[in-house]
Amino acid sequence: MQGLTLSRKYFEAHGLPLIESRFGHVRDRIAAGLVGDGSECFGFDDELSRDHDWGPGFCVWLTADDYLAFGPALQEAIDGLPTVFEGFGPRRQSRWGQDRVCVFEIGAFYRRFIGCGQPPDDPEDWLMLPETALAACTNGEVFTDPPDEFSRRRRVLLDFYPEDVRLKKIASRCMTIGQSGQYNYPRCVKRGDVFGARYAMTKFCADYFSAVFLLNKRYLPFYKWVGRAASTLPLLGPASLDKITRLMGEAADPARCRELIESLCADLVGVLRAEALTEGTGDFLADHGPEVQRRIQHPGLRERDVWIG
Repeated sequence: MQGLTLSRKYFEAHGLPLIESRFGHVRDRIAAGLVGDGSECFGFDDELSRDHDWGPGFCVWLTADDYLAFGPALQEAIDGLPTVFEGFGPRRQSRWGQDRVCVFEIGAFYRRFIGCGQPPDDPEDWLMLPETALAACTNGEVFTDPPDEFSRRRRVLLDFYPEDVRLKKIASRCMTIGQSGQYNYPRCVKRGDVFGARYAMTKFCADYFSAVFLLNKRYLPFYKWVGRAASTLPLLGPASLDKITRLMGEAADPARCRELIESLCADLVGVLRAEALTEGTGDFLADHGPEVQRRIQHPGLRERDVWIG
């Protein structure tokens, strides 16, 4: 059983009855689910995942006033629930995962990921939010949310970056993809710089995946799960994963690596053209960054250095 399913069933069997019996007078002010750090929140957990921060448990989210009024009492009650459920548990928590399933104040939950309790209004502030943090605080599942306060903020974040911010990030990725893979990788190979070549290839792959997620309007998750998540994306997802997997396996053959890099870049330019994000010719990605940036409406973002995003 995957962790998200386990969490939902555990909540329905133990969490919800607890809330109804002991906190029935505030039931309509309690949101619960499983969202945040951990492979189970993304649905990527497997048997190997069960050695830490995995097992029966769920999150509860309360407004600031409700957290002060009954948050500690609710947490104490939840701590008394069975630790073993359907043969799984008790939950083995690492030193970094002790507060993944507990009672949260809604604003504090979002601040731990994006630095603010509410989705920002200013595009400049959106630009500063890390893709991986946004992925973590919008994954998983909300089991119940009568007040809709947690889910309201979640929906805003799930709508993805404002379009000008998305374009700014795509423009920047075009620059760094072209620089690392198409320009610096072959130069490092010619110099015999093994570390530089491998680093350039890794940078190319990381930024390429970031661009693919941005084109799909999906937040890039923690690097360990990028491949799994990419395989589900409609635009370039499985194809890019296949080619990048082959690229990483061909490190000893620079000529073959260059072929795969150029093929990947041609694929990406093709999507940029299909999405009307560039009218540029050629497959050198750095030539398309300024083209994408010119489509930004927000003056502050449009006038920024094209490399910054």
